Amino acid sequence: MTIGDLVSVDGFVADENDQPGPLFDWLSSGDVPLDSSGALKVSQASYDYTRPYWDQIGVTIVGRHVFDMTDGWDGKPPSGIDHVVVVTHRPAPEGWDPEAPFHFVDGVEAAVATAQELAGDRIVEVAAGDVGGQVLAAGLVDEVRMDVVPVVFGSGKRYFGSVYGQHLLEDPDVVIQGNWVLHLRCRVRR
Repeated sequence: MTIGDLVSVDGFVADENDQPGPLFDWLSSGDVPLDSSGALKVSQASYDYTRPYWDQIGVTIVGRHVFDMTDGWDGKPPSGIDHVVVVTHRPAPEGWDPEAPFHFVDGVEAAVATAQELAGDRIVEVAAGDVGGQVLAAGLVDEVRMDVVPVVFGSGKRYFGSVYGQHLLEDPDVVIQGNWVLHLRCRVRR
């Protein structure tokens, strides 16, 4: 299980107004198309790191807040992912297409179990924030991937949400510099 997301150098995934600000700028800072839309263009180094990883993701776990902020990606999982598992205490939105590959579950343990079943031999990614912090605190994370953007928010939504207690990571086994981003991957120390 992987936690993966964009983050400011001071550890935030969004500012106090819940906006990512310049965190996504690196996704349009290069000349190599990252997906078939042509909207995302990154450096070759970022492409070589990001595209193979995205191609391995079968399921992403997100919280209801991210789902609501993105309007559920209009029922189409982002970046070619097969399924999205939404951790929520509320049902799917009224009028939601039941055929959309979104699964609404109550609690991170149920989300992980559902995601692992759906993913098969593909990667389960957990979005950073409160849900990511809960999955980390439950000891269910194998690695952390951070796309660190050179901006300081000062405050906002923390990468690991409100997780408390110390969680040790190994030294990064991948460190790649792209345009306006530093890609890091660290295994979780057991």
